[in-house]
Amino acid sequence: MQYALGQCLIGLFLITPALAASTAEQRGRAFAQANCARCHAIDRVSESPLKIAPPLRSLHQRYPIEALGEALAEGIYTGHADIPAFELNPDQIHDLLSYLKTLE
Repeated sequence: MQYALGQCLIGLFLITPALAASTAEQRGRAFAQANCARCHAIDRVSESPLKIAPPLRSLHQRYPIEALGEALAEGIYTGHADIPAFELNPDQIHDLLSYLKTLE
């Protein structure tokens, strides 16, 4: 009985990080949908609604995704009038970066 309980607990510990990552990715996708999808393609295949806006799936070709965390924390500001200024909190940064990693 103890062996079976131990196996269940081990299985739970192995599954829990995967569920947490999946949840972070889902929240990151929801953030991208709400804040980026007006201009950028936020998936692996779509064209960006605004032709000059690069798809989010190509960000890793320009920048290491992990390196974007600091920029997101300090705020992304551009001279382009259509791009809103963003300052994300640490949880939002984690979620968005988790989602962006799935697009690599």
